[in-house]
Amino acid sequence: MGVVILSQTFTLRSVLVLSETGYQTQDVQVSEGIIAAIGADLSVIGESIDGRGKLLLPGFVNAHTHSPEMWCRGLIPPLPLELWLGVLYQCPPLTPEQTYLAALWTAAETLLSGGTTLVDHLLLTPGQELETIAAAAQAYEEIGIRACIAPLIQDHSMDVSIPTGQVSSQLPSTRQTRAVLEMMETAIQRHHQPAKGIYIAPGPTGFQLCSETLFRGCVELSQRYDLCLHTHLLETKAQQMLAYERYGVSGVEYLNRIGFLGSKTSLAHGVWLDDADIDLLAMTGATVVHNPLSNLRLGSGIAPLLKYRRAGVNVTFGCDGSASNDGQDLLEAIKLGTMLHNPTDFEYRNWLSLQTAASMASLGGAKGLGLQEQIGSLTVGKQADLVLYDLSDWSMLPASDPLGLLLLGRPVNLVDRLWVGGRAILQDRQFKTVDLANLRQQLLQGRSSWVTTPPVLSQALEEQYRSVMGLGAGA
Repeated sequence: MGVVILSQTFTLRSVLVLSETGYQTQDVQVSEGIIAAIGADLSVIGESIDGRGKLLLPGFVNAHTHSPEMWCRGLIPPLPLELWLGVLYQCPPLTPEQTYLAALWTAAETLLSGGTTLVDHLLLTPGQELETIAAAAQAYEEIGIRACIAPLIQDHSMDVSIPTGQVSSQLPSTRQTRAVLEMMETAIQRHHQPAKGIYIAPGPTGFQLCSETLFRGCVELSQRYDLCLHTHLLETKAQQMLAYERYGVSGVEYLNRIGFLGSKTSLAHGVWLDDADIDLLAMTGATVVHNPLSNLRLGSGIAPLLKYRRAGVNVTFGCDGSASNDGQDLLEAIKLGTMLHNPTDFEYRNWLSLQTAASMASLGGAKGLGLQEQIGSLTVGKQADLVLYDLSDWSMLPASDPLGLLLLGRPVNLVDRLWVGGRAILQDRQFKTVDLANLRQQLLQGRSSWVTTPPVLSQALEEQYRSVMGLGAGA
């Protein structure tokens, strides 16, 4: 499935672009995958593409997801994260073929909603870790999306991830720790290929399941191979409690002490942070990935996004996995993330403007991956990761503010064309790299019947969680 599409040379004529002063009708030249010129009445190079009635934006970044969760979307009932995970991990492990299909569909949904890059915090099938990574890398290369695969690694089991209510010790390294790091290095050597748009990043699950040795090993790999780092951070109140119980400091302070925070570190969620934590993130240059849909789905809380912005923290958006969202519509995540925080601050001048939200979704995501000099804005010299939106679509009418209709409305099937590094991935609203109808059929065959009885929540796990969170025994 999929064909190699070479970088193209083309000229977009009379297309609407967004500038600091508003909208302008411009021509955009792309030469061998690089934005060569932006201006009025440019000479045509390569293919001439009529951009009248269309809006051109840099591609968005789906900065945190878990593609294998696609097989569990709509399956898990409303539960807090710690109990939700107890259900998720009862789902059968995936085969490499199922991982491949999940990655293809996750990429397709991201592309169809304006995303040209994604960060896959990839759940690994036990005993087939390298095969899992290879399957996802194959899928992303075939469909043509720019993808950072951050294998979800840990060296401790789920039973240590919930606080006990008592002072505890740090997690020790285990015999497994070295094996996990060796597997991670093998994956880097085999699959980190930026020239093909495939990046590998060490992706420890989070401090709740990883030893300090594993974290430091990930930092060392990052420095040796010049890689990004990605992890979960303080998604829930229980994790905030666990950090103080285990380390005597906040989770942010702990990660900073062991050298994990930096300008190429992205942190998913960041809901339960105080002002000192936020200042520390701003100082280190780390990026917070805001996942508003999963935060609400799991009852995790509302991240202090406006405080992040005022402190100078780089923030971007993610869909999170399809078992806690339950989809990969990036425009939906941006819409909710743009307006969710308004009730938290009566000073409306602090609220996100549409241009700010769009920049967070594109350039903000690029910064989190250390790619801000290559992608993330409509700038001469950058790679042509571009999305052309059809403004004549019914969901964009009547004509008013194109960005407002795109980010605050309910646009569907709006992407007319899409390029990654100048390669045409979508044209006339159709994929050029994969057969979507065939993919749909394969997904139907991958699970031949509806799941009528979801996995059962462990009673012992629920009792432990309710006890430590002060919820009582319940009914």
